[in-house]
Amino acid sequence: MADTTITVPRGLAGVVVTDTTIGRVRGREGFYHYRQYSAIDLAERRTLEDVWALLIDGSLPAEPKALHREIAPLRHVPPAVAAALPGIAAACSSPDPMGGLRAALAVAGLAAGARPLYDTSPAERRAQAMTLCALTPSLLAALYRLRAGLEPIAPRDDLPHAANYLYMISGEEPSEPQARAIERYLIATVDHGFNASTFTARVIASTGADLYACIGGALGALSGPLHGGAPSRALDTLDAIGSVDRADAWLRARILGGERIMGFGHPIYRTEDPRSRMLKGIARELGGDLVDFAVAVEERVLSLLAELKPGRELHTNVEYYAGVVMHLCGLPREMFTPTFATSRVIGWCANVLEQAEDSKIIRPDSRYVGPRAPQPLP
Repeated sequence: MADTTITVPRGLAGVVVTDTTIGRVRGREGFYHYRQYSAIDLAERRTLEDVWALLIDGSLPAEPKALHREIAPLRHVPPAVAAALPGIAAACSSPDPMGGLRAALAVAGLAAGARPLYDTSPAERRAQAMTLCALTPSLLAALYRLRAGLEPIAPRDDLPHAANYLYMISGEEPSEPQARAIERYLIATVDHGFNASTFTARVIASTGADLYACIGGALGALSGPLHGGAPSRALDTLDAIGSVDRADAWLRARILGGERIMGFGHPIYRTEDPRSRMLKGIARELGGDLVDFAVAVEERVLSLLAELKPGRELHTNVEYYAGVVMHLCGLPREMFTPTFATSRVIGWCANVLEQAEDSKIIRPDSRYVGPRAPQPLP
């Protein structure tokens, strides 16, 4: 029988594996979209709840407050899950609550009696997705506070989703500029093509597993340092440089040493990351010495990369200014990646719901390169 396998590039780079109506990244243009709308236009002009409806239901809501009324009661942590959170928080060896979130969502799935996608209707899947997305920020905020020796703060039904998230972390209602800054960041990171975590969620969904298992797998993929979604590392770079007069020597040594400068370069974009451009504008709106320092360092990084790595097309990515914006909005550094996850779960769920409509399991092949078989058994 003829070999019908197809060899593809490592990492599946450039390989189209399915059709989607959720969105796409057009890296060479520096553009990406959700459904038929520019993601950046949505971040600048609409609310997170609007974009949530767009991704899950396929269209912007006709009544702006409708989705808020639906999700507000879903933010409250069920008693059985709340009872498990202190033990989960105590078991976490890292102050970053992302590992705890995977455990907490597993408990939430058990408490909800989540059934396999294969056995559920589209309406039941949507209901599960809405609950999971609404609950995730509450779980992350509770785990953070428990790790800090503080009592979790219950969500407020009157606050929009982004403002409520900040409130549950600090116990103080954020200012309008802070809430809107974080909301725009969350909208801009809801979805971003078939990245590793999104693809992981879809592979698991193709098996018919339950929604919580799909999102748990996506969170596992997100935890990998090569995935991205780690704005704290870019802020760590600014801390290490310390001052503008030290920037050139510090950067030059690391670039020539082959080290990656965190916050620069992207596997898809070959021009400026549109999310970075928007976040730079938000940072400038918030203002302060940190913003001025970040802008000055960015100019030196780009100049040195052009000098020392000519032709590499390395530009500022989303992580660079994301860390600056989140810091200025009062988020602790260990909550930077969890904040990214509070919005990305919406995109993951949208992809899972779409994948659940396809009954074909994702099952690629591999090329065996070991010793020729069969051989005599010793």
